[in-house]
Amino acid sequence: MSEEFYTVGQAAERLILHPKTVLRLIREGRLQGTKIGKSYRILRSKLDEFAGAGRALQLPITARVSCVVDVPDVSPELSHRLTVTIQAMLLSQERSPDRVQFNSVYDAELRHLKLIMIGSASDTSELLRSLDRQLEAVR
Repeated sequence: MSEEFYTVGQAAERLILHPKTVLRLIREGRLQGTKIGKSYRILRSKLDEFAGAGRALQLPITARVSCVVDVPDVSPELSHRLTVTIQAMLLSQERSPDRVQFNSVYDAELRHLKLIMIGSASDTSELLRSLDRQLEAVR
């Protein structure tokens, strides 16, 4: 029973790489290919092995939460302090493997702060509770 072979061009298409990159991988020994005449042929099994096919990762299914917090009538100093505090929390505390994505936008003309958080439900809710406590202390 013969296995399917790929040319360098076909392998490059499957890997979404340039053919010269595939040739370099073969020459470096990172991808196993057989030289036939002036060109190389790559076994499908070797290409799949290189690409990581067959190694299905069993990641736990986790819900991701996205939230947008609008804070009206905020001074630039308070906006900066809230943003830096949340960033510091994200850097200092141990979190789940799914990192929280955080962005903030401050409109100085309207004195409006918008905070965007995307992460696990527990991490995001912890950040929201902290933000709520900070806002209560200020107002």
